[in-house]
Amino acid sequence: MSVSLNYGWATGRRDVVAGLTVAAVALPQGIAYALIAGVDPKYGVYSAIVVTTIASIFGSSSHLINGPTSAISLLVFSSLAFIDPENRTVLFEALFVLGILAGTFQILIAVFKLGDLTRYISESVIIGFMAAAAFLLAIGQISNALGVKNKGNAHMQVLERLYLTVFHGDPINLRAVFLSVTAVVLAVVLRKLVRRFGLPQIDLLTVLVVAAVIAYAAGWSTAGKGGKTAVALAARVPQSLPSPHIPSLDLGSLAQLSQGALAIAFIGLIEALSIAKAIAHQSQQKIDYNRQILAEGLANLVGGFFQSLPGSGSLSRSAINFQAGALTRFSGIVSAAAVAVALLLFAPLLHYVPESALAGLLLVTAVRLVDFRRLITTVKSSRYDAGLVVITALTGVLIDLDKAVLLGIALSIVLFVPRAAKLKAAELTVTQDRVVRERLSDDPEDSSLVIYDLEGELFFGAAPELDRYLDTLRARIRSQQLPFVILRLKRVRNPDAVCIERLEQFLREEDGREHGGTRVAILLAGVRPDTLKLLRKSGFDDWFPAEQVFPEEAEEYSATLRAVRYARSKIGVPPSESAHVETNGEQHRDPLYYLV
Repeated sequence: MSVSLNYGWATGRRDVVAGLTVAAVALPQGIAYALIAGVDPKYGVYSAIVVTTIASIFGSSSHLINGPTSAISLLVFSSLAFIDPENRTVLFEALFVLGILAGTFQILIAVFKLGDLTRYISESVIIGFMAAAAFLLAIGQISNALGVKNKGNAHMQVLERLYLTVFHGDPINLRAVFLSVTAVVLAVVLRKLVRRFGLPQIDLLTVLVVAAVIAYAAGWSTAGKGGKTAVALAARVPQSLPSPHIPSLDLGSLAQLSQGALAIAFIGLIEALSIAKAIAHQSQQKIDYNRQILAEGLANLVGGFFQSLPGSGSLSRSAINFQAGALTRFSGIVSAAAVAVALLLFAPLLHYVPESALAGLLLVTAVRLVDFRRLITTVKSSRYDAGLVVITALTGVLIDLDKAVLLGIALSIVLFVPRAAKLKAAELTVTQDRVVRERLSDDPEDSSLVIYDLEGELFFGAAPELDRYLDTLRARIRSQQLPFVILRLKRVRNPDAVCIERLEQFLREEDGREHGGTRVAILLAGVRPDTLKLLRKSGFDDWFPAEQVFPEEAEEYSATLRAVRYARSKIGVPPSESAHVETNGEQHRDPLYYLV
């Protein structure tokens, strides 16, 4: 972790205060999110120590706090659903392998600089995923809130298991219901008070402490004659720090785990990067996103070898970190250290937290997971968005979340490619007023100059469209015997080898070729650096005249205008006496001055 030379006491104090504030939330969330994932609570707390530390050391964002999150925990639960939950050893070993695989995928994305692929995943997929995740989170906590055991098995659909649990299960435990309702009410009321009066954000921790005190005072958390308590309590968390552990790998389950790990990797990156971007917009920090992706991968990879639940960027803890005044990534390290100290000092007390109180908190978390305003707006916006939301959400609820994520990603890409491949072309014209604009149907044709403007993604999916436009241009060159053609490339983006090859073929065939005694010259205007770089790598400079290339430079000195002037001067158009242009603060006569 690089520390600024200006790092001093004032900065350190703010980071420490922010880190301690985050730790007060991270501890109960670590326990809760482990329960969502269906694993031992200690692995959630370990994640709040290990994953948080590694991501803070290697990350780029000064305020992003990594660790267990509800969305990732639900994906973990879904990914491990094929394993018998009673076989705890196999389940936990698979959990660690899952984290290692997810981290490996994220590191590969960083190494090959594929982070931009996340922008092709429609936000509608994420909204649908979050809706399904919230629903499943709520469904999964109903049994704990009612104080009854889940019925059915992991191979059953969640709604079927819910039906069996509620209607064919144990009698409802009214004490547990009281504690879960109390937790919900307290969580809602305390959050409003925290926001209204700007209090320290320890509302979650306060809810658990109050619920534990109520249960203890009422004698519900004290074992009776049969050794059972009146309400179920959280599993014991050992009073020890995470230790290195090499998980055993079952090759038979590797394919299934890889599928879930891929979903965790993508959702984790989207979650972390979107939070980092949102906070950076407020803090004005410049973030190295590829470095942040690498940090996410390293955190999950190392976490897998230290018995940690896979994690990502946490919206709640990152927001608290920023609002508490953190200035550097050191606040994340302070948070992790504070959770570690709390684990060593207070681990035995965590056992007195009633499961029903945790269930109440998670029911509140489920509701907060969904941005209902964005959900409604997205569904109303278009059939495309509504379809992605519905398909992703239904797949998540009726099948499982990791398949929902992968299906949503596949649909996003499949639907994106045809949209992105819509390369547009427009013919421009030079009017008598020396304005370069799109040619209208009643504008006269210029027999000496044609300006073709291309716009869109210049990648392999657009190759058929590019071929069609270039064929049209070929036909015009040959039928009208045009001496000059300006191909404007200012608004084409992300060129790849396929489209560059098509463009080169067109230039080789047409530039310098004679048609009816007229030799045609192709001028390239507004060539962007990425396009020019690809052209030059293919040896373009060796055969194409340099004076016919007009790279995009300063906005006030348009490459298109320079190309028009060049063509007009070669054609022999007389200079316009009324045209002037300003350069370096001085007015001088310009033979041709056009506006785009």
